[in-house]
This record gives sequence, structure tokens and C-alpha cells, in this order.
Amino acid sequence: MLARVWSAALVGINPIQVGTEVDVAGGLPGIAIVGLPDAAVQESKERVKVALKNAGFAFPMRKIAINLTPADLRKEGPSFDLPIAIGILAASEQVSADLLGDFLFLGELSFDGALRPVAGVLPVAVAAQRFGIRGLIVPAANGREASVVEGLAVYGFETLAEVVAFLNDPATATPIAAAQANPQDQDASPGLDLRDVKGQLHARRALEIAAAGGHNLIFVGPPGSGKTMLARRLPGILPPLSFPEALEVTQVHSVAGLLRDRGSLVHVRPFRSPHHSASGAALVGGGSYPRPGEISLAHRGVLFLDELTEFKRDVLEFLRQPLEEGQVTISRARQTVQFPAQFTLVASTNPCPCGYYGDLVQPCTCSPRQRENYWAKLSGPLMDRIDLQVAVNRLKPEEIMGQTGGEASAAVRDRVQQARDRAQARFNRGLDNAPSKSPQTKPPQCNADLQSAHLAQWCTLDDATRSLLENAIRRLGLSARGTDRILKVARTIADLAGEDTLQLPHVAEAIQYRTIDRMQ
Repeated sequence: MLARVWSAALVGINPIQVGTEVDVAGGLPGIAIVGLPDAAVQESKERVKVALKNAGFAFPMRKIAINLTPADLRKEGPSFDLPIAIGILAASEQVSADLLGDFLFLGELSFDGALRPVAGVLPVAVAAQRFGIRGLIVPAANGREASVVEGLAVYGFETLAEVVAFLNDPATATPIAAAQANPQDQDASPGLDLRDVKGQLHARRALEIAAAGGHNLIFVGPPGSGKTMLARRLPGILPPLSFPEALEVTQVHSVAGLLRDRGSLVHVRPFRSPHHSASGAALVGGGSYPRPGEISLAHRGVLFLDELTEFKRDVLEFLRQPLEEGQVTISRARQTVQFPAQFTLVASTNPCPCGYYGDLVQPCTCSPRQRENYWAKLSGPLMDRIDLQVAVNRLKPEEIMGQTGGEASAAVRDRVQQARDRAQARFNRGLDNAPSKSPQTKPPQCNADLQSAHLAQWCTLDDATRSLLENAIRRLGLSARGTDRILKVARTIADLAGEDTLQLPHVAEAIQYRTIDRMQ
């Protein structure tokens, strides 16, 4: 007898519906799985066989052929255990096949018949309705994760026997209640507050601008000046995740297998801080079967690269395309996958190998050649993509001994939210007034996303401001991209000031955040 059970495979974070066709026929006993299964899927034969026997079901001692369609799509992971087991039971008439076409099955089986959680359930749940699927049957540990999708009946079970009982009698179980948590109701602060930072008003201002406009930022300063302390407080002044943003972030973390103990949605913006020994694959994603890297796990959040010049140059060059496009494309012989990577890059580095170049207290012991080689690790195209380049000096003794810190993160976050709201209102007006819109053009989410047409519309300059910017281009040797970055930062500064038009002070302040350009 032939039975078909629906499941899904992931290409990046995009689910593809997979049919699990099981045929139980006469012949020598054995199981054959076709349809490009990987080693984990091939091992399902043993897990399913033992699980069926220990759960009290009869394993057919006949020839069992299993076809995973489409046949040209690589199938990987243990999530096919449950659909294979249900297919065998349906083909051997041990479970009713009436509901099989309405549900999609995912889950790993233990030898005792228990269902273990699997990665990537949320993207499948989001796509289930597009597949024409009415409901999802998953391990109980994955149930809350999938239940955030409205209009989808999600059932979570602890054992294979419970799944069979439900298929034979749907009245034995009820769907999991939809998760009601809204990320906007959650505390956006991860527990690190800007009030703990003493002094560093210039760096705090740059941090606020970066949060308001989504701009990339680098701190340059001697050891102990507070670069890392400042960077780790950026998530606390970012606006809370909207529901669509939280859904995007959670899907990436679901594919990476990081949600098993995290409830339904990721409520706090991600903060990823890989070590400088990280490989290119660890940073941008990859592997034989591509998985998201650190930049995708930082999607809608912050990627912090401490000691930037200690990273390998070729690894840093991998960042150029994601920083520009907001996504990373990984190509392999069999497939090409895309992962979202719209993050704010925050980096820190010393000004030289010894760390004290330009310090007023500790003299620098590096030669000009050593400093030149040190900065040569950072290419011009990469630095062009960092909007804010900020020098962080050591604190004065009276600042170190002071009892009071700076402004709290909550107050800064309110100003950031107001600036983002002002920018979003401008974006909406621009889209409404546009004569034609290309469906391939994504609307900007913040000022860092502005394109040339947006700059021409929203960043007009008077004669004095234009003259100032032209002089800065000549003196700093700025590229066209670097000039656009200055205009984007100036647009954010104007939004923080509540101004609709760019004025000379806004552009002048934006030019001041080109520290590295002035050092070279």
C-alpha cells in the first residue's frame, strides 16, 4: 500500500514542501530511502524501526521503499523521522490516512518513541499556509515556537503514540493556543545601561546617532578607554523589535537551532560578538549544507567586532557585500542560499600595535611603518562602509573618580525612537508621492538604507553647506560612497534635532565622525 505524508526541508531559511512517499510491498524485508537523503536521513531507518517497536506498533517485515520529493533537493537532518514513521504506519494500515493531507509533520524520534525537538520549525510554520497545509504536527518542545503564526493549527506531542492516537481520533488533542506575546511589550534593554559610562560625551553622541540611523560605527582608542563598554550598551538604546522584525529574527535563530529553550519569539535585538579568530564561514555562514553565520544571527541587531585589526583581512572583506545589500548569498555546487544580514556593525580597535598612538599620557612606541602595516589590515572599501569613525580618549582622573555617570539608556532610547519615527514618516510620504515604484526596490528602514535617489530628495544642501562638504571631500580624499555616508549621518543628526532640512551644523558634525580618514 502507498501512503504520502507531508514534511519540509530548508534552503537557507526558505522552506520547501517535501512529500514523504512510503510504499510497503512484497519482497525481502528491508528499507530503502531515495531522494537525496544525507547521512542523518539514512539513519532514520534504524531510529524509526526501533521507535515503532518500542512504542507498541508492528514493524512491517516487508520491502519498504521511501521516496522524498522533490528528488533533486538535498534532504538533511533528523526532522524526517516522524513523517517516515507515520508513512510506514499508514502504508501498513496501522493509522488512519484521512488527515494526512491536511498536516505537515516534523520531528526526531528517540528509540523509546519520544519526540525530540528539531531546528527550523518557525520558518516552516510561516510557509505552511502557502503550501495549502491546515496544521502542523511537531514535538511538544517546538509547539510554542510554531504557535506564533496566526491561522495555523499547531499540535505538539510528546510521543509517537500520541500522534497516532490523534490521527485515529482528532478529538484526543486540541491545538496549542496562539502565543500572544508582542515584542513591543518587552523590555528592550538587555541590562547594560549607558548611565554606567562616565565621560565620553563625544562617543555617547556617536552611539545615539548610530542607533537613530542604523549607522555602522567604529571606536578607536587606547586600552581601557571604554570602547567595549560603550559598544555593549548599543542594544539598550535601540527601538524594540516590531512583530515582523521579531518574526524575521526568530526564523534565523530557529534555523540555527538556538530556540529550543527560548519560548516563542526573540524579544530583544540580537548582539553577537565573535572572537577575532573566527573563520569566514563562521562569520558569514557556510558549510557543505549552508547554515547562518554571525552576521545573520545579528540580523536586526548588532554585530560587535572587538579588536577589529586582529581579524584576518580576508575574513573582514567578506563583510563588504552584506553591509551594502543587507543579505548574504552563499553559493555551493548544488544550491545557492540567501540569509538575511541587516545588522548594525560596531567595531573597536587600538590606534596602533602598542595601543597608545595619540595618547596624552602614555607615549607610543610604534614606528610609522608599524602603524601603516597595522591599518593596512583594514581596506579602504571596508572603511568606506563604516559611517561613524570615533576617537575615544582615556578618561581624566576626575572623570574616573566621579560618582555620577551619564544619561540613562531609557532617555536616549526615547530620542532614538522619535528620530526613527520622524524618518519613517518621511519614507512613507516619499513612497506615497513616488510616480512609480519598482517591486524589486525595498523601502528604507532607516537612514543608513538611503539610496542615491533618496539622498537627492531628502538631503538637499544650500551653497555654504555644499562648499563645506566639497572641501571635506578634497582634504579627506573621500569617495562617492564615503560622501553619501556623510549625508546619511547628517540626515540622522537633523532627525534627532527635529529638523526637516539639512543645515550646515548637521553636515559639519557628520564630517567630524571621519576620524580614520583624518588619521591617514
